[in-house]
Amino acid sequence: MKYIKVLLILCLLLPLVAAPGHTQASTQRSEQLVLTKNSPVLRHNGSPVQAVQPVTFRNGSSYGPFKTMAQIYGFQVSYNASTKESIAVKGNTEIRFKAGQSNIRVNGQVVRSSGTVYIQEGFLMVPLRTWAELTGSTIQFTPTVMTFRWSNALQATFELLPKTIFAGQTRVSVRDLANGRYIDEYWTGLQEYYNEPGTYTVTRIVLGEDGNWSEPYSVTIRVQMPNQPPVADFTTDKSSYRIGERIQYIDRSSDDENAIVRRSWSGNGEVFFQAGTKYVTLEVEDQHGLTDRITKEITVTSEVLYTYDEYHRQFTPVGDKYAMDGTASLAYRAVPYEVQSLPAQMVRSNSPETLLGEGIAYDDQLTGQTRFLFHHLNGSQKNLKLVLIATNTNSTVTQVGFGAFAMGGPDQYVANTGKRSVERYLNELTRKPQTKWTRLGPGESKIVLPDLHRLPMKPNQVLSAYADVITDTNVRFRIAVVEEGRDPIAALDSLKLLPRDNKHVRGTFNAADRRIDVRERLGGEPQRIVLGDRTMDSYIYGIDNLTGLLELNTGNFGVLYRMQVRVAPNTVIALNARGGQYTGAFTVNGTTVPVTRTNILWNQHESVVLYRTGSRDELVDFVFTLASGSNLPIHMLFLPMPGIRL
Repeated sequence: MKYIKVLLILCLLLPLVAAPGHTQASTQRSEQLVLTKNSPVLRHNGSPVQAVQPVTFRNGSSYGPFKTMAQIYGFQVSYNASTKESIAVKGNTEIRFKAGQSNIRVNGQVVRSSGTVYIQEGFLMVPLRTWAELTGSTIQFTPTVMTFRWSNALQATFELLPKTIFAGQTRVSVRDLANGRYIDEYWTGLQEYYNEPGTYTVTRIVLGEDGNWSEPYSVTIRVQMPNQPPVADFTTDKSSYRIGERIQYIDRSSDDENAIVRRSWSGNGEVFFQAGTKYVTLEVEDQHGLTDRITKEITVTSEVLYTYDEYHRQFTPVGDKYAMDGTASLAYRAVPYEVQSLPAQMVRSNSPETLLGEGIAYDDQLTGQTRFLFHHLNGSQKNLKLVLIATNTNSTVTQVGFGAFAMGGPDQYVANTGKRSVERYLNELTRKPQTKWTRLGPGESKIVLPDLHRLPMKPNQVLSAYADVITDTNVRFRIAVVEEGRDPIAALDSLKLLPRDNKHVRGTFNAADRRIDVRERLGGEPQRIVLGDRTMDSYIYGIDNLTGLLELNTGNFGVLYRMQVRVAPNTVIALNARGGQYTGAFTVNGTTVPVTRTNILWNQHESVVLYRTGSRDELVDFVFTLASGSNLPIHMLFLPMPGIRL
């Protein structure tokens, strides 16, 4: 009997040996399903079936009810509440649909459908064209009728993976796509590895539980020549370099498929400041994981083109930082300047800096234009929202307007929030946004600055923000802290005033804009302008309206500075941190420069380049505000550049 079984199998397979491609399964036991547009009655093999929903056309695609279609095709239907997926299972095939998505998962693989799955009157609707493709059905259309035809015969379908196969290198696996249960199978042409390149045909038949063999199913594959590893190679524009001379690296690596996915350099300094032999390594990797590496020598002579400091003054990109001797800055002459305070109202909400729960962080009656500075940390165990609420205390209608607004966070790192809020606020000031107005009736309260509480502060997250607000009459502003999900307006009258922490600042300040006047030309020699030191740049006073106490705005955070200076040709302007970590941004001649583009200044031994003058004197304009969460003072350096040397 064993020999008879093998003989029968070989007889089935013999006609297929010379037939490349896929051989379709038997068309015996064919099925037919007729669907009519807008009708809930389907005809399966001529018999009517009442569907849970009618056939529907939507956004150019036809849809049918998932549950009815799956049951007619013999699938078991279920629903996964945790993933919100409707599941159809038949034999070794599992199909998962999810409402609102056009991606369908078939045996774990994502398949893009012809339309988005959706819910209609509580039932899942699936694209009919996609259903036909998933079930191997043919489909015929008329303007109002669709006819599906398919076979219920057991099919031995499969897929060979991966798609690209290299001789002797690629391990071949099988993905079973049979449409039903089987108890035995027979293969020809299947190998775990194909040692020689060429074309191969793999065929399978399966034995069903009813004792009948399926028709053969074949897949033709092309085995490629073995993949060659990439070749790492590079050169430089010269064979030797002077100290401080920039090196140009030219990557000449290659790959037989032109598919290098990773290049890793080590030792490839842009420039070297010590003489000697330098070793530079390049490693490359192709898309199949093969690698190659090469190391070459670079000779640096003792001749000096630029010293370390000269090179970075001349070439460090604007917004990038470079290392320096932090003590050298103190030897540069401090340039005297005059400070002119300008009328401007500012509210700083920073005390208590750490919020331990709900309450009112600040409360004041304001009129005219006000700049708000918010800076708080969520020290509670719940998500908190910071909300600005305006209340019209007048007997007539009033208007509240909103101009520039910028926010950093919520974020777990205070430096990130300070940097992003300042950079975005300065960009907003440069953009000069139009004021948006909202109407407040007598006694009415409204939440303003909706973006301020769009994202709640999670525990241990920090939020920093700036906002320009204007009113035409006296308006009461309250900064409320509420738990996520709670209505701030409804809770407003029950919230208690939060006590100050006696470490940070809150209050209303006038004269919160400053102009710095420098009378001399800068850059002819190394010079510095000292900012945030409380001596040359004195702090402003205000009132904590909740206590009536006089308040010193330590650090002058929230104060907006403007400065115009005349600078000599070939001068680099840099910012040097003196009090510890510093970040933020400066607007220079209308362009906002972050401090820094990719990081922060960690200490006094780092400076960031803000600007370089050209070949003649220039008037350079600065607009800036000191970043919350940073340390002061800071030095703005004006340093002569050495010029281009060949």
